[in-house]
Amino acid sequence: MSSYVEGFTAPVKLDFRTSALVVVDMQNASGSRAHGLGKWLDARGELASADYRFDRIDTLLIPQIGRLLAAFRALGAPVIHLTVGCERSDYSDAPRHMRPFFAATNNHQGTIEHEIVPALQPVAGEAVFNKVTMGGFASTGLGAHIASHGIREIIVTGVSTNNCVGMTGQEAADRGLGVVLASDATGTCSDRMQHAYEDTFRRLWGRVATTDDIIADMRASAAAHAAA
Repeated sequence: MSSYVEGFTAPVKLDFRTSALVVVDMQNASGSRAHGLGKWLDARGELASADYRFDRIDTLLIPQIGRLLAAFRALGAPVIHLTVGCERSDYSDAPRHMRPFFAATNNHQGTIEHEIVPALQPVAGEAVFNKVTMGGFASTGLGAHIASHGIREIIVTGVSTNNCVGMTGQEAADRGLGVVLASDATGTCSDRMQHAYEDTFRRLWGRVATTDDIIADMRASAAAHAAA
């Protein structure tokens, strides 16, 4: 959707030396039918209500994030993983509004729910930050890591588009970073929510782009650098 506000949105150009891929909360807690949220819904006979979410994760997010990871790793570009969940099993280290969801999904460190899904596991040298808040900056050292590594742009992927992914992207924009929201490597609970948040993000926060476009931009940046 086009509007006069979008005309003020600053362009975001990717550079393989300064652009980091950020994979947000791709964990068993809310990304697997067999654990966490899926298990909780199944016990209530409500698992079908989350088919959109889990189908999108299985058939779109995991493959597309996997492609992005492979491309960034091949270029030597920075990769950051965020997880969400408590360090304490009584969930007392989480803000009040997050505790019920963590408790329902058994999401605290040391559980299978807290682990990143097998297909998207970090490799050696990739930063992993655990948060207890929706946004990635409020409760982690993410900001210091980004600053110390000369990162100027981030590409946000993962779940949920209109919660943890989007808030991390918005926090980053408010800190002066260029932000790209990967439209086909993020997911939430419906097309309506996905598209509504993409429209919101285009209004001053950053750029919305496909996985293909992101990979093409990163490879073009690397090729231009090699030719210089």
